[in-house]
Amino acid sequence: MIEHRAALARWRRLDVVVRDLPLGLLFLAASFVPALQSHGTQLGGVPARPFDALAIVVVLAESLPLAGRRRWPALCLTLVALGFAVDQLRGYHSVTSAALAVALMSAGAHLERRRRVTALLFSVAYVPLAILLSRLGSEPVTEFVSFFALLVFAWGTGAWLRATRAAEAERRHRVADDTRAAERNRIARELHDVVTHHVTAMVVQAEAARYLTAAPERLEETLTAITGTGRRAIADLRHLLDLLNPDHGPEITPPPGGLRTLVEHAREAGQPVEFAEEGTAAESAGSADLVAYRVVQEALTNALKHAHGSRTSVRVRHDEREIEVEVGTDGSGSGDASPGGSGRGLAGLRERVRVLGGDFSAEPAGAGFLVRARIPTGNRS
Repeated sequence: MIEHRAALARWRRLDVVVRDLPLGLLFLAASFVPALQSHGTQLGGVPARPFDALAIVVVLAESLPLAGRRRWPALCLTLVALGFAVDQLRGYHSVTSAALAVALMSAGAHLERRRRVTALLFSVAYVPLAILLSRLGSEPVTEFVSFFALLVFAWGTGAWLRATRAAEAERRHRVADDTRAAERNRIARELHDVVTHHVTAMVVQAEAARYLTAAPERLEETLTAITGTGRRAIADLRHLLDLLNPDHGPEITPPPGGLRTLVEHAREAGQPVEFAEEGTAAESAGSADLVAYRVVQEALTNALKHAHGSRTSVRVRHDEREIEVEVGTDGSGSGDASPGGSGRGLAGLRERVRVLGGDFSAEPAGAGFLVRARIPTGNRS
C-alpha cells in the first residue's frame, strides 16, 4: 500500500503533458489494430477507404495532440479537429476519430480564455465540413444535426466539470479563510486573557508597592511577586506563540497548576480569594477545561481591576457531563464593582461557552458582581 501511494505521488509530480501522453498513445495503438480499423466514427456516409500513408498522418494528428489537452486545450482541439475532418472526408473512419470528443471535453474543462469565441469558431467550421460530407456521402441532414448535438454535449460536459472544480476550489478557499479567521480569533482571545490577567496583576502590585517604601521587607516581597507575574506572563505568551508553529498541535491546554495556581497568583496580588473545587475533572473534558480556566481567570482579573481587596469566592464543580463555575465578588474593595473595560473578555467567554453548548452569565449581584458558567464536557477543540 505504501509503495502504491509513493508511486502515485511520483506520478502526480510528473508534468501534465507526460501524464496525458499515454491516452494519446492508446488511441494511436488502437488505430493499428486490424479488428478496429474502419470501425470509428462515420459521419456523412463517405465510403470506407483502406489505410494509406496519409492515414498514418491523420491518426497521428488525432491522437498525439491529446498529450497537450490540459496544457494547450485550444491547440489540441484544433489539431484533433483537423485530423477528424480529413479522416471523415477521406473515409478512413479510424477509431482515433473518437478523440474529438475527448479534445472537446478537455477544452470545455481547461480552456481559460476566449471560451465563447472558441466554441463559436468551431461551430461555424462544422458547417462547411457537414456540407462537404453531405455531397460526398449519402446520409440525411438529421445525422449532422445529431452529431453536432453530441459535440455540444461533450463540450458541455467539460464546462460542467470546470464549474464543479471551480466551485470546489472556492469552497476550499472559503473554508481555509474561515479556519484562519477562527484560529486568529482563538489566539486573540488567548492573548487577551493572558495579557489582561498578568498585566492587571502587575499594575495592582506596582500600585501597592508605592505605599510600602516604609516597610522594606513587604516592598521586597511585592517586587518579587511582580517579577514572578512578569515571568509567568512571558512563559504563557511563549506557549501561545508556539501555536503559530505548523508542527504544534491544535489544542491549547491550561497552564501547569491549573485553577489553584491561578487563585494563588490572585492572592499574591492582594485579592482575598476563597476557593472550592468539587469532583474530579473528566478525562474527556477536552476544551471545557481550558474554557473553565479562562472564565475564572477573566473573573479574577476583573475583580483585581475593579474591586481590589474585596472578598472573592471561586466555586468549581466537575462531573462527567459538565463543569460548573461560579466567581463572585462582594464589591467592598477600593475599586468600582462594575466590570467596566471594553467587555471583550466577557463577550469572548460567552461565545466560547456557547460554542460548547453551555450557558454563561455575568451580572451585578448586590454591590458586587457574579459570573456563572455551565460548560459541557466531552468537546475537544
